[in-house]
Amino acid sequence: MPELPEAEVVARQVRDRLLGATIKDCRVGRDDIVRQGLSTLPWYAGACLTGVTRHGKSVALAFTRNVETRYLVAELGMTGLLLFGPLALRYQKHTHLVLTVEGGKVSDLRYWNPRRFGRLYLLDQAGLERFVTKRFGCDPLTVSKEEFYVLIRNRRGRLKPLLMRQQLIAGIGNIYANEILFRAKLHPNQLAHRLSEATINKLYSEMRMVLAQAIKDGGSSVRDFFAPDGSEGRYKRRHLVYGKHGEICPRRCGTTIKRLRGADQRSSFICPSCQRLAR
Repeated sequence: MPELPEAEVVARQVRDRLLGATIKDCRVGRDDIVRQGLSTLPWYAGACLTGVTRHGKSVALAFTRNVETRYLVAELGMTGLLLFGPLALRYQKHTHLVLTVEGGKVSDLRYWNPRRFGRLYLLDQAGLERFVTKRFGCDPLTVSKEEFYVLIRNRRGRLKPLLMRQQLIAGIGNIYANEILFRAKLHPNQLAHRLSEATINKLYSEMRMVLAQAIKDGGSSVRDFFAPDGSEGRYKRRHLVYGKHGEICPRRCGTTIKRLRGADQRSSFICPSCQRLAR
């Protein structure tokens, strides 16, 4: 599933290739892929792409026409991709949106999503604000250390589910939660409100470093993800525990990486020696 780093890579590539381009045509392959605002689709023809932002795991494209600005928000979901030009022609079967443009470095942008867990939203400014406020908590790349400390210390739940709760911290999913917790030497079931200030500060630092490096590496192409230009994410080469069940701990403590199955059926990968559960 694309997480924050992958969504950020997508946003940056779309911004680089298409900012300032004008939409010539906007076609939706199936109506149910648009969760909100389908009737406004004709407005986007002739509009100019004036901004691209990331909100959690979603990418928002801002279009301006005359003095009005509207947004197209793409949820990447489990298998959603935004693809450029010739590359997208290989994925026509599950292409649900095609934006044909002029004035960009590529001629079109397509939304491909075979499992359709993600959706598209066509929103005005107020609609975007409601969308962001309802769905997303703080952004881990911009939240301050002080804000993060208060956020974690005041929660009475297990640490990993808190990191992955999108309404609390937007953008972290299972892959990066595993990697962050291993680097911070924290058990996924550790109770958040019992962590010391020093431990929370360590968690904060590791979270920022992992996400920043993953963005630099183009994300993690574990299963379905690749960037709009077709490039694969290289951060999977840096994974220390995710998917490493049965391998020796990379810290060379001699312990084997263990897989834990959570209540949500997602797997946690831990080193039982390096990530002891404090009682």
